[in-house]
Amino acid sequence: MDHWLFNPAFAGLGFILALIAVAHMLTQRRSPQSAIAWLLVMILVPWVGVPLYIMFGGRKMAALARSKSEIRMTSQAPLSGRSLAIDHLLRSYNLPPATSGNRFTLCQDGVASYEALIEVIEGAQHSIGYGTYILADDEVGRDVIRRLAEKAAAGVRVRLLLDGVGTLYTGGRLFTPLKAAGGEVVSFNPVLRRPLRGLTNLRNHRKIVVADGTRVWSGGCNTAINYIGPSPRTGRWRDLSFLLEGPTTQTYAEIFAYDWAFATKTQVEPNAAVEPLADGDQVAQVVPSGPDVPGDPLYAAMVSACYMARERIWLATPYFVPPEPATQALRLAARRGVEVKVIVPDKSNHLMPDLARGPDLRDVQGDGGQVLRYMPGMLHAKAMVVDGANAVVGSANFDDRSLFLNYEVMLQLYGGSGVKDLERWFEATMADCEADLPMPGRARDLLEGLAHTLSPVL
Repeated sequence: MDHWLFNPAFAGLGFILALIAVAHMLTQRRSPQSAIAWLLVMILVPWVGVPLYIMFGGRKMAALARSKSEIRMTSQAPLSGRSLAIDHLLRSYNLPPATSGNRFTLCQDGVASYEALIEVIEGAQHSIGYGTYILADDEVGRDVIRRLAEKAAAGVRVRLLLDGVGTLYTGGRLFTPLKAAGGEVVSFNPVLRRPLRGLTNLRNHRKIVVADGTRVWSGGCNTAINYIGPSPRTGRWRDLSFLLEGPTTQTYAEIFAYDWAFATKTQVEPNAAVEPLADGDQVAQVVPSGPDVPGDPLYAAMVSACYMARERIWLATPYFVPPEPATQALRLAARRGVEVKVIVPDKSNHLMPDLARGPDLRDVQGDGGQVLRYMPGMLHAKAMVVDGANAVVGSANFDDRSLFLNYEVMLQLYGGSGVKDLERWFEATMADCEADLPMPGRARDLLEGLAHTLSPVL
């Protein structure tokens, strides 16, 4: 008797479902590479590809994603007397303009990041909004929960927002002390809540800790011993975070407020304006991305910065699997004489992105750019500096998932000490790198090509 998978009626039904899914996909704005990858999976193996598309293929179209209100950040007057092309571009997406009078402190290792985070928590007088992707049940996670519980017991309103996937393996008992002290703990898009509604792929990758609406700790660091801690640790991932004070913190507070309102099904609570600091030398602008942000301003800003570069582009990312136009922007910059340097870990914590990155990185390298492999361990920092004049740092990787799917947040810097500090961090990191990406053997070349083709669906 023939297997049921080969029954003509069953195969025909699978083909019809695939056509319906393909028709829906074609209504979305996707890169050609993403569209082709999903077409192959859904047409060739519809009984696998269609369920995967329903669960993971949604971009900005899923019903529950649409139920999250678009972030409506407070409008502010643009800076006068300045020519900030990226600022003008971002304001066209209705993002708040760049503001002056900010104080920016870059935390260049896990110890500095931990100390800045604890400083923000301990200094809170009225409220703490704490959003993170991963909060591990380890010595750092337990220490943070203990401190948050102490603040909650002292009358500070503590709201902890956790991503459903990032904390999938974190036991609920870790948060018992915080809840007992009056703190609020909520999961953003829990994994087991209606996985067939298309939300499984939309993760909150933002890291935002805001105290009293006036001090912010953000960047790429999760709350775990692998990222931060009170003392140096062998094997700790190289990452970046920062402490921010000044008017730009209002935007972070508003982003957290919208994320919290979505997760709790409550109304968005307003945040008070923050005055510029007299000693704040940093002009800054917050750039969120995700289903709650119209268009793709982060992607537009990063690609535009590459095209505007005249001297150098330094980029650090743990996973380099960007859409083709972003790779092309780097390649063309290298060809017109811009110094393009891309830092990636020699081996990341995920094999598939390491395979998928090969073709694009070699294209950049072939056009005159330099690929630098960070050798001591995992590089998790996400940052870019262009011409020593502007920079971006935060939670987004240079890949399709961060640029188009996840809820992310980056900070755009214009001049000031922040850009100089990031340049110094790049120089120190480059000293621990080996140049160039080796050519692959025949077997790896085949695997890289396959991973690169399928990367948009992974």
